Amino acid sequence: MSCARETGYEGVVERLLGVDSRVIPAAVALAGVEHQNVGAFYRVRVVGGRLRGEMNGATVEPTWTPLAEVPSLRRSSLVDTGLALAQTLPATGHVDSTPVGGLIQH
Repeated sequence: MSCARETGYEGVVERLLGVDSRVIPAAVALAGVEHQNVGAFYRVRVVGGRLRGEMNGATVEPTWTPLAEVPSLRRSSLVDTGLALAQTLPATGHVDSTPVGGLIQH
């Protein structure tokens, strides 16, 4: 797996953690149109590369944050779904959905 385009790191997928599927109501969606989001969450091990922003400038200052510090960050609610999957490793690949309230939830 290559995550180099977005991070500069080369990674190896160790396992699928789960899949999150949810309908985003029009009242909450940025475009004002109801739509469905599907996200796949993987555990990935970094095997090389160097942390850097995307070549096209879409990410300018990527950072590597220890997991213990993530709850104190301003973040997308989907990050909490990924954390729950990584911490509990449910056999079903499913955890309770985090509330949807815009891109930055916390």
